[in-house]
Order: sequence, then structure tokens, then C-alpha cells
Amino acid sequence: MQQKSSSRKKAATQKQRDLDIEIDFLEGIVKRDPQYVEALQVLGDDYTRRGKYVAGLKVDEQLAQLRPEDSLVHYNLACSYSLTDQFQQAVAALEKALGLGYRDFKWLSKDPDLEKLREHPLYERIQAKVRRLRSKSL
Repeated sequence: MQQKSSSRKKAATQKQRDLDIEIDFLEGIVKRDPQYVEALQVLGDDYTRRGKYVAGLKVDEQLAQLRPEDSLVHYNLACSYSLTDQFQQAVAALEKALGLGYRDFKWLSKDPDLEKLREHPLYERIQAKVRRLRSKSL
């Protein structure tokens, strides 16, 4: 039993190291080309996976500037705001994402990055908007 636990810890540590290497690599790319959208998207996701929520938020804000009409960019921005307890901004970003066409309501209702927001009273606005959008599509 002890051996399994030890090998799981080693695998988790290796995974974190690999993620840190990928982050370093992507930071170098983005430093050379701050408008490289695909690299920014992966970097933002990696920051979030590593628990670096403020860094992920900065990347998502940058992506929202570069891709103002991209619903998924605004959805990810809402996730970053939720992870950093900025619920008013999270709701605004989600409303924008929905307005731009984001329609994965099932994922929105269970995405762990939005867990804190779903517990906040402001989330009622999102639920109401989703209900309206669902009824329009019927």
C-alpha cells in the first residue's frame, strides 16, 4: 500500500513539473508574440490548472481584448473572475458569452471553475438568462 501511495505522489510531482515546464515555454512564446492567441489560450488554461488564478485572469483579460467577439473567451474570462472571487465581473463576462452565442448550458451548470459563482446570489441573473435562451430555442 505504501508503494502505491509513493508512486502516485511521484507521478503527481512529475505532472506538476511538466506543467511548469510547459508554462515557462509558453511564457517565452507569449513574451515574443503577445498576440499569439493559441499560445495564450493554452497558457491561461495551464495557469488555472496550476492554481495560478490571478495569472490566468490576466491572460483571459488579454484574450478578451484580442478576441472581443469570441463567446468561449468570455466564458473562460468568467471562470477566471469566479476563481478570483470577482463575482460581478464573472456575471458580466458570462452574460457577454451568452450574448455572443455560448450555449453549453450543461457544462455551465457543473463547471468546477464556476462553483463559487453558482453559490452567489448574482448567479440568479445567469440562470434567468439561460432559461430565456432555452425557451427561445424550443
